[in-house]
Amino acid sequence: MFEQLFLLYTIPFMSLVRLKIKGISYSQTQNGAYALILNEVEGDRKLPIVIGAFEAQSIAIALEKEIKPPRPLTHDLFKNFSDRFGIVVKQVIIHKLVDGVFYSSIICERENVEETIDARTSDAIALALRFSAPIFTYKTILDKAGIFLKFSSKDEDDDNDDSIVVDEILQESETVEIESGAGDGYREMTLEELYKELDKAVASEDYEKAAKLRDEISKRK
Repeated sequence: MFEQLFLLYTIPFMSLVRLKIKGISYSQTQNGAYALILNEVEGDRKLPIVIGAFEAQSIAIALEKEIKPPRPLTHDLFKNFSDRFGIVVKQVIIHKLVDGVFYSSIICERENVEETIDARTSDAIALALRFSAPIFTYKTILDKAGIFLKFSSKDEDDDNDDSIVVDEILQESETVEIESGAGDGYREMTLEELYKELDKAVASEDYEKAAKLRDEISKRK
């Protein structure tokens, strides 16, 4: 509780850096490992955060506005609950990094009363997206964990392929190769077939597959 109050009253006086989401990708060698890549808004450094499969799907759903789950996910339910009781998420702050684990705070407001709530970083970001709330971290954390990633593409004509190979990030490599959809067979499908598969994936709540299909469709537009 003391730490939360300390953060709440010192945030305005400490150097915060605003972040935006660069993308999410999955590991081809480590089952269930995903990476969320955050990019500083006014700079080139990236902040890679390893997250779980459920949280990766929830964040991907929030990013892909055209994918509408037939039933609310946990973070959607939290958003609906908050809206009903007049709770607003004002911002999310990644405030601590210990042994490779990021710790975050959600700054909420209800009836002009502000509260700070501890949260896993993946959950905090999933909620920030649903509330259109900004995401920040301290400059000291970005200085410590931020990296410069050199993106490369196997297909020079494919400038929209922003998928990042997680294995390279976990190995702390500075050169990350872009590769998306390999082995899925989506590149050989027509747009009509892709849309049909997307509808099926959403209906069956297979959001990981839906996100990949959405990526392939976006590249064709």
